[in-house]
Amino acid sequence: MRDMLLIALFAFLGAAAAGVLGACVLLLIRRRSLTAHLAVVAGVAVAAMLAGTLAVAQAMFLSAHDLSVVTTVVAMAAVVSTVTALLLGRWVVARSRELALAARSFGDGGDFAAPERPSTAELAALSRELEATSVRLAESRNRERALESSRRELVAWISHDLRTPLAGLRAMAEALEDGVAAEPDRYLRQIRTEVERLNDMVGDLFELSRIHAGTLTLSPSRISLYDLIGDALAGAHPLAREHGVRLVGDRVEPVPVEVDGREMSRVLGNLLVNAIRRTPADGTVAVAARRSEEGVVVSVTDGCGGIPEEDLPRVFDTGWRGTHARTPPAGAGLGLAIVRGIVEAHRGSTTVRNVTGGCRFEVTLPATGP
Repeated sequence: MRDMLLIALFAFLGAAAAGVLGACVLLLIRRRSLTAHLAVVAGVAVAAMLAGTLAVAQAMFLSAHDLSVVTTVVAMAAVVSTVTALLLGRWVVARSRELALAARSFGDGGDFAAPERPSTAELAALSRELEATSVRLAESRNRERALESSRRELVAWISHDLRTPLAGLRAMAEALEDGVAAEPDRYLRQIRTEVERLNDMVGDLFELSRIHAGTLTLSPSRISLYDLIGDALAGAHPLAREHGVRLVGDRVEPVPVEVDGREMSRVLGNLLVNAIRRTPADGTVAVAARRSEEGVVVSVTDGCGGIPEEDLPRVFDTGWRGTHARTPPAGAGLGLAIVRGIVEAHRGSTTVRNVTGGCRFEVTLPATGP
């Protein structure tokens, strides 16, 4: 028993010396290829066996003949281990290079395509992660391009919308200043109207900037949709009467919601104004509210005749109006973008779809308890 313990001790000391030496070599070549690392690991395994054997032999536990036999066996194992490690290292390095080239493609703006040849489980997992990252990166690029295009259009459209009323205000002010205005009171009323429209446009821009910057502060409270929609209908009634449009709100369920009353009133007001302006005279704008599996759904249905299917995905984009006409009633194209921003800040969603004779805007809000 004592001899076996001594053999184990000498073998451990010899193998440990080889292991320490191998660790030093790995530290020196830590920036080299994986092939070199695998070769060193294989060499350390064989050297540890040989060092332990030599230590045992020096302690007179092995004869010269037995030592030569063991040395020969270890040498053959060293050859096989080294060749195997080199082949494995070259194979892994080749797969890694293929993966690096594939990753470089989506880093340069393309899509990531995983190498078709088989690889290790770790490299396969890395390929899947890179593929998922490529998809998310492509979606991010598309959103960025759409946002940049929307911003350019918004700047162009807002510049036009500001230039037209400002030119009119300047002309009317000069006419009043020179005393050539035939009806000064009418000019003053028109100036006030234009100033109010510009003020509304600046307010919409400020609201949209807060939404995009993520600084929109909400003060939610428990409110009945019945009261919220009733106030919105009352506020939109003068505009509807002016356009000859009938407002209907008899399908509103008194369901509670946890929202910011001021911001949600703006959402309903924007939807109603948008619907009234696009509904012909003698038409109807209907508001409804109901509880569904997704939450609480508020819908505004107009009689605009429908929106082209290719334009439906852009309805809530900033600056989009659905027409190239830059007439004042068209607005700045910010109302629906503000609607989406406020609703999403409430963790809700907005959708639009065509119905018979018009289109229906739906706002889905998280439901509260009974």
